[in-house]
Amino acid sequence: MEERTGRVAESMFNNVVASNKLIANFLRLGDMDSALQVFNNMTVKSTVTWNSILAGYAKNLGDFEVVRQVFDKIPEPNSVSYNIMLACYLNNFGIHRARAYFDVMPVKDTASWNTMISGYAQIGLMGEARMMFLAMPEKNTVSWSAMVSGYVACGDLDSAVEYFYAATVKSVITWTAMITGYMKFGRVESAEKLFQEMSQKTLVTWNAMIAGYVDNSRAEDGLKLFKTMLETGAKPNAVSLTSVLLGCSNLSALQLGRQVHQLVCKSPLSSDTTAGTSLVSMYSKCGELKDASKLFLQIQRKDLVSWNAMISGYAQHGAGEKALELFDAMKNDGMKPDWITFVAVFLACNHAGFVDLGVQYFDAMIRDYGIEARPEHYACMVDLLGRRGRLSEATDLIKSMPFKPHPAIFGTLLGACRIHKNLDLAEFAAKNLLALDPSSATGYVQLANIYAAQNRWEHVARIRRSMKDNNVVKAPGYSWIEIKSVVHEFRSSDRLHPELVSIHKKLNELEKKMKMAGYIPDLEFALHDVEEELKEQLLLWHSEKLAIAFGLLKVPLGVPIRVFKNLRVCGDCHTAIKYISAIEGREIIVRDTTRFHHFKDGSCSCSDYCVEDVYGYDGDDELQRLMESEKKIEGSLDPSPFGAVPLKIRTNQEVKLLRCGPFGMLPQKIMCSLLHSQLVST
Repeated sequence: MEERTGRVAESMFNNVVASNKLIANFLRLGDMDSALQVFNNMTVKSTVTWNSILAGYAKNLGDFEVVRQVFDKIPEPNSVSYNIMLACYLNNFGIHRARAYFDVMPVKDTASWNTMISGYAQIGLMGEARMMFLAMPEKNTVSWSAMVSGYVACGDLDSAVEYFYAATVKSVITWTAMITGYMKFGRVESAEKLFQEMSQKTLVTWNAMIAGYVDNSRAEDGLKLFKTMLETGAKPNAVSLTSVLLGCSNLSALQLGRQVHQLVCKSPLSSDTTAGTSLVSMYSKCGELKDASKLFLQIQRKDLVSWNAMISGYAQHGAGEKALELFDAMKNDGMKPDWITFVAVFLACNHAGFVDLGVQYFDAMIRDYGIEARPEHYACMVDLLGRRGRLSEATDLIKSMPFKPHPAIFGTLLGACRIHKNLDLAEFAAKNLLALDPSSATGYVQLANIYAAQNRWEHVARIRRSMKDNNVVKAPGYSWIEIKSVVHEFRSSDRLHPELVSIHKKLNELEKKMKMAGYIPDLEFALHDVEEELKEQLLLWHSEKLAIAFGLLKVPLGVPIRVFKNLRVCGDCHTAIKYISAIEGREIIVRDTTRFHHFKDGSCSCSDYCVEDVYGYDGDDELQRLMESEKKIEGSLDPSPFGAVPLKIRTNQEVKLLRCGPFGMLPQKIMCSLLHSQLVST
């Protein structure tokens, strides 16, 4: 009899275990109905059975009453049961209701304490998290990781470092959290040191390092690390590819971006929305709008980020009408715009010159969608109004802002004042800009440009002295172009590129043809007190013209010439490139800091709307460089408030390490075979 009873008990136990496994499998698949069917047919249920069903209900926010009813039916709830309820309180009602439940829980374990610590950390209440941490009887790796991650998230790197090195046990999560913190605060070398010390790395760790490199303007290092990650056998996910594609965008490395695209196509991520959106963004930022649009249409499940990426792409390329049409299509598809969407919409209106429509959208954003205007929105609107000469409205808008204006707002107004030659308002904008950010080169340079355009050289000299006294350094302007996987950089009046003789010869030929076609150099953009002949030479040797001339010599016919610049294109260069595109019969694409300019058959996609600003003028950098150069100078010198202007320079041509804009360093060759072995083996 006892033997039979034992066999029955063993059979019942086996049935319970098998049923529990079946319930767990159904819940992993999200099939709650099948899990409940198994649960209801069980004659004997263990606490594990009840906890599985309880956890299944707890996944759905808003089902709290159902969860509580199931909990109340559990004959013998254990710590897992109470922890599920604690998490349910936290997710449905917030940290304070969760704390009240925690305080009355009859059973607590380390997981209970960790839930509360994580809850406090996630909302930035690190003081409360710290008190819980100190009070908990036993700590594990989750406890330490929660504290490190929490301090990183709230911006207290010192405390994060303190807890990391005090941790008695560290998991991969703890190490990764600290690496993320170092990268977030620009301490790249510290992050690298930790990464090298780690004996075990997860995909999250690799992603943290790659993203950190890209965020800290070291995209090339991020791409190299991505290659190393692939060589270890790690499989990238959507997060990995998002960072890598952003790195390709920042480096303007279109060919490398195409290789990553191939990697996506050969992986399960080919239908992933995040990966598809990253590709759309990469192609847009590298000047391939058609490819971006094609990929966007192929994304089966478009989310808000996907729509925003494509609308922004159209806006940056000057296709304002297409951007706004897509905005309407997004709304018709039932997608609600967010604040980022409206930044893209305002950019579209700005680049297309739709001023009144932009004002209407600004009002609708606040009135119809309940979205509070942010500094980014105000900056767009100030630029939109200012470029059309509606400077008083732009100024009134700044004064009506419900928060302190960001320095960029006054920088935008200052640029508009330069366009419309409003000196009084320019001085007002510059004064406010420098009051908010005394180290801003923009305020000094823009105001100097305005004075120079009016031949008020004594004021220009005063501003330059002020810059020197305040140790303000203007970021150098330069352009670059990729030829056969080699990035070639040019500065204004560049004297280092090994093929300068051919480039200057090509430019001189173009200048003659352009003048015959009606081109007149706009000397307003040669902001120096020098003779007109030298002004024309300085204009002819602007960095974007040098890069384009090199592209004409090297890029095959039928292939667009793509040039990138770290500042805005000046008005004279814009006019010249239109002539060049018609004379040479070439499509020329120039990306500056604000948008893409597509030149073809003598016209530009911006319809000449965004070119009056000389904020991107880079000739002054060359004069300053030449003035400080120790190289021998031949010929006469013209006096200038910017320093001596050499007419001829004797210099040995040399090959230098070529930089890829403000986004990091590229060696003289980008290895386009970076992913070749992985693509072949995939």
